[in-house]
Amino acid sequence: MKEAPPEHSIKSHGLILLVACIAQFMVVLDVSVVNVALPTIQRELRFSDSNLQWIINAYTITFAGFLMLGGRAADIFGRRKIFLIGLSLFTFSSLIGGLAHTQSELIAARAVQGLGGAILSPATLTIIITTFRDNTARTKALGIWGAVAAGGGAAGALIGGVLTDLVSWRWILFINVPIGIVCLLIALKAISEIKNDSGSKALDIAGSILITSGLSLGVYTIVNTNTTPWSSANTLIPLSVAILLLLAFVVYELKVAKSPIIPFSMFKIKTLTLSNFCMFLMSAAAFSMWYFITLYLQEVLHFSPLKTGIAFLPQTAAISVGAILSGRLIPKVGYKIFLLTGPILALIGFVWLSRVNIHSTYLSVILIPASLITLGIGFTFAPAAAAGTDGVKRELSGFASGLINSSRQIGGAIGLAVLVTISLDISKVTGNATSFTKNQAISILHGWSVAYLVAGIVAASAFLFALGLPKHKKPGSSGEVQSDLNQVPLVLD
Repeated sequence: MKEAPPEHSIKSHGLILLVACIAQFMVVLDVSVVNVALPTIQRELRFSDSNLQWIINAYTITFAGFLMLGGRAADIFGRRKIFLIGLSLFTFSSLIGGLAHTQSELIAARAVQGLGGAILSPATLTIIITTFRDNTARTKALGIWGAVAAGGGAAGALIGGVLTDLVSWRWILFINVPIGIVCLLIALKAISEIKNDSGSKALDIAGSILITSGLSLGVYTIVNTNTTPWSSANTLIPLSVAILLLLAFVVYELKVAKSPIIPFSMFKIKTLTLSNFCMFLMSAAAFSMWYFITLYLQEVLHFSPLKTGIAFLPQTAAISVGAILSGRLIPKVGYKIFLLTGPILALIGFVWLSRVNIHSTYLSVILIPASLITLGIGFTFAPAAAAGTDGVKRELSGFASGLINSSRQIGGAIGLAVLVTISLDISKVTGNATSFTKNQAISILHGWSVAYLVAGIVAASAFLFALGLPKHKKPGSSGEVQSDLNQVPLVLD
């Protein structure tokens, strides 16, 4: 019989798991917690409708751009060191963001938060994998870690509503500070250093800077097209520079980088390529839903932030049901059925949402369609992760996991920028929503309606890519080593 580990080891492992889970909860929470606070922040810091989305995109773009670099850094420099650096950066930037008194200060703080999250999130996963060496214990720990990560995304709307309504929007950022300090103190004592002494020691900083700069400039240019025509030099020049930066990233990764953050040879794996397109497109559609519905509930229906957070609970339940159900059934029926069903549910929901008008109510136009969309998201994200890591050799499973997560974040950022720009271009209304007349509100809702229809088309495109996946294929049936689905750090907003 296997000898039980000593009591102090069990306690130490428990502390390590606790710290890793809390840190991951913070990172995931900050993707979704700001949504409910957006109208309040807009009024206080006088954000325009087009600039408001940068509170979200500043975080998601830097998070996505540096995510795989963060995972590589933990391997090279050590899990403890990188964990502490990421947690310190995330905590400090949360404090600065909470103290922000201008738009630029808040956006800059959110960008640094995203960088801290990109460093911190992969380190939490590495810590768990290297700490729990027994397969049963590791599986259980990863299950807890995954549940906490999903809970962070799901709880964001409610926590954001409570803090914004009862205290201040600034506490959606301040709350990270005491939690981060406590985690730092526990981590200093509980986590020992482990480094990966094999393989390349190169860190692809240049690649991460190129892709993040290209994406940021591209999104910035798209956002500005509601005030600057597409044909003007102010649009064409920065857009061209953004494209050149992204092309330079591809060339650098293929020809120069010693340890590229994206090994492009991986895209020869059909399931990996198609599932990343599915994730990208569904995320591009999904991020806009949370954004527009938050503004609708508070600026049109005049819900308080707390009531808005409560109004999102059915959607939180739907995404959880979708994720749990698909996760349990994937080993039996494969991932394709869910990657076909999820986009169709989202399409139905977006078409229904497009009926929104000045006389709509939460029960008539928001509750059911938004729940259908989030159920579709739940049906899509875990199966896309399973497909995206299927057929990938174990030594590249970390790259595959990071890639599917990056597709999600980048898709969300680009989709939000494009759909907000479309809605503003249709409505022809500028400024912020605090002083709109009834006719302006009607125009804005028409813009949102068109954006919802476009989001539905984007979701339907994910269905088309899913059609190319192998029929009824189950994870791990390809002959290659399948990475553990629970190891994929997905965020469910």
